[in-house]
Amino acid sequence: MMRFDVGDQDGVLVVTLEGDAMGGPDGAALLDRLHALRQEGRRNVVADLGGLSSMNSSGLGMLIAALSSVRNGGGDLRLARVGDRVRQLLVITKLAAVFRQFPTVDEAAASFQ
Repeated sequence: MMRFDVGDQDGVLVVTLEGDAMGGPDGAALLDRLHALRQEGRRNVVADLGGLSSMNSSGLGMLIAALSSVRNGGGDLRLARVGDRVRQLLVITKLAAVFRQFPTVDEAAASFQ
């Protein structure tokens, strides 16, 4: 099960993910929330992945869908605190080059300035 929390850091939306990113209803709820926030004009998003214990291909698909949604709205999604297991998945799928990654949420949020 994945949980998420949405906050703000210097005008940048920060989505903190925890647990297991396996797509399904949890992923759909996240995408719905991002879509609603995009409608409110929130374009730049940092996904804090430091609390994820695992991710499967459906969870990866959720990240790709979130990236696409945010970019279609004129913004960008950047990853922070990517753990080794998730980083390996990004490398294996060649998506490491698609997502800008940062060691901390602060650095990811500052990259939008």
